Amino acid sequence: MKVSNTLVNITSENPERLIKFYTDVVGLPKNPNMGDFAVDAGGTTLGFDGHSKVSGATKEPERVLIDFFVDDIAAEQKRLEAAGVKFSRSQGKEYWGGIISTFADPDGNLVQLIEYRPEAAAAIGSL
Repeated sequence: MKVSNTLVNITSENPERLIKFYTDVVGLPKNPNMGDFAVDAGGTTLGFDGHSKVSGATKEPERVLIDFFVDDIAAEQKRLEAAGVKFSRSQGKEYWGGIISTFADPDGNLVQLIEYRPEAAAAIGSL
């Protein structure tokens, strides 16, 4: 299969609230080529839409994790916390070299900031 583009469509009872969160708080740029409710996320498009069978917060927030790889996790987390975002995990270290912070969007979908530091994997492995 040759994929020319990727769109992850996140449905919500309130897609307007989600697009505002992802643009105004997270800071992702809108993708006008994909409509008013889409943003660019590092080569992937996130789209937000309503759905007749969706209401309230997500029932299984761990089912799909939205991962944003960033260059400076500390700076991004600080910026988001200043905007009122609460993190449930703060710069946890993974054996493979990932540094991960986790927060929930307004619908309860889990979003992870990941800074990949391969040198951290070696340090963790030597403990």
